Amino acid sequence: MLEEGDSVPKFTLNDADGNKIKSTDFKGKKHVIYFYPKDFTPGCSTQADEFSTEYKKFQKEDIEIIGISPDDIDSHKKFCTKMGIKYVLLSDSEKEVSKQFGVWGMKKFMGREYMGVTRSSFLVNEKGKIFKTYPKVKPKGHALLVLEDFKE
Repeated sequence: MLEEGDSVPKFTLNDADGNKIKSTDFKGKKHVIYFYPKDFTPGCSTQADEFSTEYKKFQKEDIEIIGISPDDIDSHKKFCTKMGIKYVLLSDSEKEVSKQFGVWGMKKFMGREYMGVTRSSFLVNEKGKIFKTYPKVKPKGHALLVLEDFKE
């Protein structure tokens, strides 16, 4: 997993509208990149809802929010519509960016092992450097925690 002090890897992914978004588009801006396993699941819905609820507070602090999951752009479009998401959701269907960040790997749930995304977040400064990481995020309350950590 990427660590504090690391630079954000260069990547290009499609958003929910099919637009190509580059990691370099956020250079010069504070931003949070959060990885989540799957649209429409309970934890991911909670996390997306909280970021949406607090979105104006993030905007007031000039902080961009970027959500990334392996879901395709059609799923993201439906998820954005249902959840009222105004920030960027990116489709990492090939899992390349998840692998670059070190969040793709073996998971266990109810005795079953499978490959998937570990819910993780990265706070990034204007220079594109990661200054805080959150491995194995608990969705409830995470958005406000992130906002507070940006203010420190």
